Amino acid sequence: MSAPPASALITPAANDAPIDPGFVPDGAPLEVDLGCGCGRFLLARAAANPQTRYIGIDRMALRVRKLDARITRLGLANVRLLRDEALHALEVHLPRGRVQTLYVHFPDPWPKRRHFQRRLFAQPHFLDTLANLLAPGATLQVATDHADYFAHIQKILASDARFQSVAPLPRSPQEWTDFEVLFRSKNFPVHETAYQYAGT
Repeated sequence: MSAPPASALITPAANDAPIDPGFVPDGAPLEVDLGCGCGRFLLARAAANPQTRYIGIDRMALRVRKLDARITRLGLANVRLLRDEALHALEVHLPRGRVQTLYVHFPDPWPKRRHFQRRLFAQPHFLDTLANLLAPGATLQVATDHADYFAHIQKILASDARFQSVAPLPRSPQEWTDFEVLFRSKNFPVHETAYQYAGT
């Protein structure tokens, strides 16, 4: 692994262009943290697994700038950041068939019924997009505090034969997200599930 760059931020050549594949050479494992937020989980995973490449995706500019500064300060050469909307980033910018693990931690549940169609897992072709990104045998790891959304996510994934339920990845307290630290401190339940992609 080379020395960390001055900035971990990836800037695609165009809005509809894939990222430069140089960060993920052939054979290198790649994990993606979709909606990485302030990066507590992402940084812990990257520090513990220096041979794995990580891409964190978030749409909030201030969050991304602050996280970029932390990555540089910590000297993590195996992390890159992409500022974009989640679905657009998955559909356009990421390398096809290369992602070994995709993390979706505490996605916006859009709790009002009139907003359900805005949920990430309610988007048309979302599972097809995942199937394009994930390598055969790769896993999707999901965590949420919202019981209704959790049931919806499980129903969606269980209905697609390309995805098979597996045990979620154990995570230490150091790998809890900022939201999760807050929820667990208040004894709110955290629902977790994982699905393995069998390939087409």
